[in-house]
Amino acid sequence: MKNGLERRNYQFEVKAEAADNGIRILSGRPIVYNSPTDIGGMFQEVIERGALDQTDLTDVRFLVNHNTDMIPLARSRRNNGNSTMQMTVDTEGLFLDKVMLDVEANADAKALYSAVERGDIDGMSFMFSVKEDTWDYTNPDYPIRHITKIGSVVEVSAVTWPAYDSTFIDARNNEALESAKAVLERAKQLRDQSVDTDALKLAKAKYHII
Repeated sequence: MKNGLERRNYQFEVKAEAADNGIRILSGRPIVYNSPTDIGGMFQEVIERGALDQTDLTDVRFLVNHNTDMIPLARSRRNNGNSTMQMTVDTEGLFLDKVMLDVEANADAKALYSAVERGDIDGMSFMFSVKEDTWDYTNPDYPIRHITKIGSVVEVSAVTWPAYDSTFIDARNNEALESAKAVLERAKQLRDQSVDTDALKLAKAKYHII
């Protein structure tokens, strides 16, 4: 986990369509509300409805497999009409209305469009920061993380391996696994601190009673 940023991979519905002047269009939904997701067999995660209401989406890049060495295939700047990627936050999550790929001038864009059109790539991952979350430890061995506010989304990627389960994380996405471990460890530390604080308050209360 770098600078508090996390990654999540999902299967998603993506559509490919042609436009004029060598431009091809992708659309899809990378973030879905109220969809419980297993995170590496360590915990379950739910992005709650409304978590994107105050999210910073001022500068979001579109990549392939999080390859930050490549030139972005599209980019949303304040989601204005001149951006090559346009997004909508709605009642279901985040929807990419239009990702404009220049398949004539950019070989990577052409290859990606072809892979999506053929169905060879049908997943997305997004990089985000969490502003507010809560944890349910009803089952301490498999807690549930409720993300109530996403701070920012800085990048979305079309990815080769969309299913975010323990097998794919272990075999193909070690960085995502380490990120998930760090999140869980931090949550456990905060929980333990809260338990210690509550115990101290109780002890002080008993002392005053005595």
